Amino acid sequence: MLVKTKLHIPNIRSSLVSRPRLMRKLNEGMKAKLTLVSAQAGYGKTTALSEWVKQQGSALVAWVSLDKLDNDWSQFWRCVMASIQESVPEFGNVIAFLLDKESEVFFETAVSAFSNELLHISDELILVLDDYQFIDLPVIHRSLGYLLEQLPPHVHLYIASRTDLAIPTARLLARGEINLIQMQDLRFELDEGIIFFKDTTDLSLTNDQVAELFRQTEGWVSGLQLAAITLKRSDNIAESISQFNGHQRHISDYLLEEVYRHQTEPMRRFLLETSVLSRMNASLCQAVTGETNSQDQLERLEHLNLFIVPLDERRNWYRYHHLLSDFLQQIVAGEDPDHWKIIHIRAANWFEDQGMDEEAVEHYIKGKQAEDAIRIIERIFPDYLQLKSTMMMRWIVALPESSYRDKPMLEMFYITKLVGDGEWDTAIQRIEQAEIRFEALRNTMPEPAWKQVMGNLYYFCGILSYLQQNLPRTSHYFELVESYLPEGSSFQYQASKRYQGYDHFTDLLSLNNDLVEVEQFLLKWIRSWGSKKNYPFVGYQYVTYCALLYEWNRLEEAEVYLAQALGREDLRSNIWLWIQLNLEFSRLQQALGQENGANEWLIQLKSNIDSPDYEWIVRRIEAEQALLSLRRDLPREALDWSATCGLSPADDVYLHRLAEYLVLAKVLTVSGRPEEALHLLERLYRLIDKENRLWDRIQIRVAQSVAYRISGRGEVSLEKLETALKLAEPAGYIRSFVDEGRIMVAMLSEYTKSSQEGRVPSVSPEYVGRILEALRDSSNIRPSKNQILTEQETKVLSLIADGMLNKEIADRLQISNETVKFHLKNVYRKLDAHNRIQALQQAKQSGILS
Repeated sequence: MLVKTKLHIPNIRSSLVSRPRLMRKLNEGMKAKLTLVSAQAGYGKTTALSEWVKQQGSALVAWVSLDKLDNDWSQFWRCVMASIQESVPEFGNVIAFLLDKESEVFFETAVSAFSNELLHISDELILVLDDYQFIDLPVIHRSLGYLLEQLPPHVHLYIASRTDLAIPTARLLARGEINLIQMQDLRFELDEGIIFFKDTTDLSLTNDQVAELFRQTEGWVSGLQLAAITLKRSDNIAESISQFNGHQRHISDYLLEEVYRHQTEPMRRFLLETSVLSRMNASLCQAVTGETNSQDQLERLEHLNLFIVPLDERRNWYRYHHLLSDFLQQIVAGEDPDHWKIIHIRAANWFEDQGMDEEAVEHYIKGKQAEDAIRIIERIFPDYLQLKSTMMMRWIVALPESSYRDKPMLEMFYITKLVGDGEWDTAIQRIEQAEIRFEALRNTMPEPAWKQVMGNLYYFCGILSYLQQNLPRTSHYFELVESYLPEGSSFQYQASKRYQGYDHFTDLLSLNNDLVEVEQFLLKWIRSWGSKKNYPFVGYQYVTYCALLYEWNRLEEAEVYLAQALGREDLRSNIWLWIQLNLEFSRLQQALGQENGANEWLIQLKSNIDSPDYEWIVRRIEAEQALLSLRRDLPREALDWSATCGLSPADDVYLHRLAEYLVLAKVLTVSGRPEEALHLLERLYRLIDKENRLWDRIQIRVAQSVAYRISGRGEVSLEKLETALKLAEPAGYIRSFVDEGRIMVAMLSEYTKSSQEGRVPSVSPEYVGRILEALRDSSNIRPSKNQILTEQETKVLSLIADGMLNKEIADRLQISNETVKFHLKNVYRKLDAHNRIQALQQAKQSGILS
């Protein structure tokens, strides 16, 4: 396969000048994490690295020659993993999820797993990324920066690029962990230039003539090589040398023109027509040029040292030096644009025949053959949708919109990518245009296929409206989905073991102040979709509604809906939904006084995780356990968590770890470090205030009020508390205050007293009274023996005592069979029983059943 040529170390000419100073500079990279070889084209970056890595003896070398096709998350990391597998065949077997598009959204877990896999390699490993200038995808830059922060000491990354590196490396540079090799390091010294002309050319130049060439080219390696090729044909070397003037680009254009002009007509034609190829072999060159002697031409170019690089040991595959390639393409594109297109079409046909779809699509697009490009894209669409979405998006953007007007899946993909990238306004415009076009397809498509198209389109319309908090419009589109696709859109059924990237679906509690409207919306769709057996999308509504009921302190109702959700098998297919529901259930257990049960639930949850984001999920669960420890008045356990969680109050904070940092702030507050907590909380508030996340703003203001009180600043504490109350009253939030426990009773009492002493309150006494009442009720929740089970669990156990089977209980209570199993599992756990008989015996001994 062509991709293999990306992984070979390019061959260097045996007559290359020895460059000990540059080799020593490259050797210094073995003491650093990153060596950056940075210079413009023609300074010998690839040649220097190729020579150096072949001198490394026992060290393992993984080499990737990058090109524009690698500017895609999945493709880039696929190449990196494959390059390491050349030396370590078993590498990467357990981290295939690194290539998933979910890893692109939140890359930290995937890159951490990659770094951990590197730890299993015992030898020194050199990873070379050549021609990194082709990579401009920001998430790849960020992921490499993240990898460098945790790169094992026996792994060394070498990057060669014509442009400045976009990877964030400030901290590495400050710590002296970057080895920089720049233009001045790559230039030939005068003594090296003298050896170059003496040992590698047939020219007899004086030292003064070599010095003049150095003055003109400033030691530019390719300039000297081009000069040598040109001077071989000169009748007057001194005069030719005097003509080398101007800046580097002018010199290269002049010298390349000289070299090109002196080739035979067939060779010039061969050079021009093959210049469009990023990699080539004799068969491909023959297809493009029609010349049967293509292998001879390639070997002749190599013999002439005419800026051609062999890519494998057998010299089957080659590429042109970028300088030569750019120069030739300017000529052919300018002289004969029509022939330029024909060349690309020929190349595309060859690549398609060889099964190299990506290269074929690239050349069809450049050859203005949109229909052929679309034909291949449609064929590979299902695989590339998940693995190479960035590449797919680039192709679709490059094609004329008219070419896929009647290709609904491609348009749908475009819209999906826009939604995922947060470009919602653009997505809405595309949806409106697509709706008109797709309606016009009704008479040209089979009815079921057309309904599938329209249902999927309206599904995305609903998702966009949901994310924009327009609930009436969301319901309108979901009703259309129900009309066209009663069993749901195919996009709703995608199972995912990934935990990251789904937080938008709980934003209704953060972004929408009218929670009555939110409740009506959620209830409508839970009732509509809850009876469907395989409809995992309803899980998002369950998660949000259970969180809302909990916040409103309607705990018994929350328990009912959590039981429904946790009893559904289809929700287990989405790890994010499953974890969120279980975390909510643990909070509910704690609120109902079942503190030990809440902790046991989290321990059990942690031991049953099947996800590539295992470490990420465990961190989230352990943060919840630390919060539970605070509420159980066990600060020592929470303090132990803060010492091992990997978080610091001085960290840069990000939205997707907001919950963990909020727990850390609370632990710092109770452990005698309130000032650090306040500094962290203020940065968290600035982060979420930009997003206008109401629920999170309330949580942080409450935490600040507690921290100020513990630090002895009572007046500021009451100001922050009042702000939180003002934000929370219109939405009717209760648990954000109740979960703070006894200290909140004292704070609210002081706030009430200050209002009664003549201060004009900005929060109604009735609202404060409701919270205080809930706090008093909460402090009294300690289950006696006959309060161990919930009301629904007691009903299930009573019906078991009557001899009913699970199916009969489900029918009697009008719940699903899975929900019965869920309740029964809780009964066994709470009563320390392993079967129905033991459960009934324990219940009678505890007085739960008479």
